[in-house]
Amino acid sequence: MTVIEQVKAVAEPKAGETFADKARRLAAEFDRDAGGHDADDSFVAANYVRLKAEGLVSAGVPAELGGGDAGIGDLCEMIRLLAHGCGSTALALSMHTHQVAIPAWRWRHQPAAKAAVEPVLRKVGSANAVLLSSGGSDWVGGAPGAERVEGGYRIKARKVFVSGAEAGDLLVTGAVADGEVIHFALPMNAPEVSVKDTWHTLGMRGTGSNDVLVDGYFVADDKVALKRKAGEWHPLFRVIATIAIPIIYSAYLGVAESAREIAVGLAKSKAGRSPRLAGEMDTALRAAQLAHRHMVAVAEANAPSEDSVNEAMIGRHLVEVNAIRAVELAMELAGGPGFYRKAGLERRFRDVQGARYHPMRREAQLLYTGSMALGDPVTSIY
Repeated sequence: MTVIEQVKAVAEPKAGETFADKARRLAAEFDRDAGGHDADDSFVAANYVRLKAEGLVSAGVPAELGGGDAGIGDLCEMIRLLAHGCGSTALALSMHTHQVAIPAWRWRHQPAAKAAVEPVLRKVGSANAVLLSSGGSDWVGGAPGAERVEGGYRIKARKVFVSGAEAGDLLVTGAVADGEVIHFALPMNAPEVSVKDTWHTLGMRGTGSNDVLVDGYFVADDKVALKRKAGEWHPLFRVIATIAIPIIYSAYLGVAESAREIAVGLAKSKAGRSPRLAGEMDTALRAAQLAHRHMVAVAEANAPSEDSVNEAMIGRHLVEVNAIRAVELAMELAGGPGFYRKAGLERRFRDVQGARYHPMRREAQLLYTGSMALGDPVTSIY
């Protein structure tokens, strides 16, 4: 039974469903409208209502704090399966999910951090608060926008690639002031915060990854969660990289898997099909799956470090290259029928291209990995 057939088989809610079961069922539902969101660049807002109702938004919150207590592997599986139906929904949710998984990891493994992370986890667990990320635009180097004022900082910044901005409650972000990055969360309903309609892209069009403009928001000193030196890896960023990357790349793996299924279905119905081409496609896809599995295992080892960052980023590179290649081969295998929008394959071809753009991009990863191999410092490679 293919994954698409499995999705259809669990289309109705059942008692005792796992998050993977729910993701399979919702994927079939979301697939029906995915083409429409892709066609008009509209955010998958209705899907977020369903994700909240089914408990997927709070899945990563510890049970003691009102959530689903899902581990990293479970969260990755949830995102991967959602991507079979709608890559945009899966990717947008992954940006929230990793922002939940990181404080949840700290709550479980860093006793000193419990008091700091528990309030936001409770907010997600009890009220389905949606967390937004600006990590791709801020990352290790940080981005400008914080000015030191009496009692805190004044923030004037433009945050790009904020997936799910329309549905968000808190933007977890940072800004540079005097060579130091301050980290904080700001409420999306603050009068100084606005969402700009900038997300008109090749693929992943339904993620609503618009720019967020922050015009003078005040962050009090006691609301600053962390201060660190700009442009250098901080221990917390090792946690972030180790946990976030496998969750995010679950979406691209799911897109590639669904493209493969569509292509096989189309190829079986035509004469002159190419078993060798199908074999090449499945080999590329298996490489992506194995690399992703390794990323999850590294994250589940609960030992974030320079080594875990290296392994996560090697996996990220391999998933990117092989997921994109698998979808390219799916297009070739499907032939002309795959070129039509109604097949859903060309949307997946465009969606998977987004795998190129998350940190660490290939050149930085190769330099980081090579420096690790040679025993050179990696503190400023990101």
